[in-house]
Amino acid sequence: MPYITKEARTRLDQGGKPKTTGELNYTISRVVDDYLLQKGELRYEYLNEVMGALECAKLELYRRVIVPYEDTKLAESGDIYQIPKKNNTIIN
Repeated sequence: MPYITKEARTRLDQGGKPKTTGELNYTISRVVDDYLLQKGELRYEYLNEVMGALECAKLELYRRVIVPYEDTKLAESGDIYQIPKKNNTIIN
């Protein structure tokens, strides 16, 4: 759990935007906690739903934001890999 100040927790709990990674983690954790609380009981099904939603959100961020960013940086700076590839086989 991110250890952020009580003042930051209050600000975030009142709808403030996260300013740090810890605050972002806190905000996500609170959303998950609220979701599980409204379910009324802890069950594997609900925990699995949360884990699936978090994983899918992570993968969507990677696919939609990180990959295009990395592709842009690759075009700007060049590839770091030196092994030439052809049909997934290393060519000597």
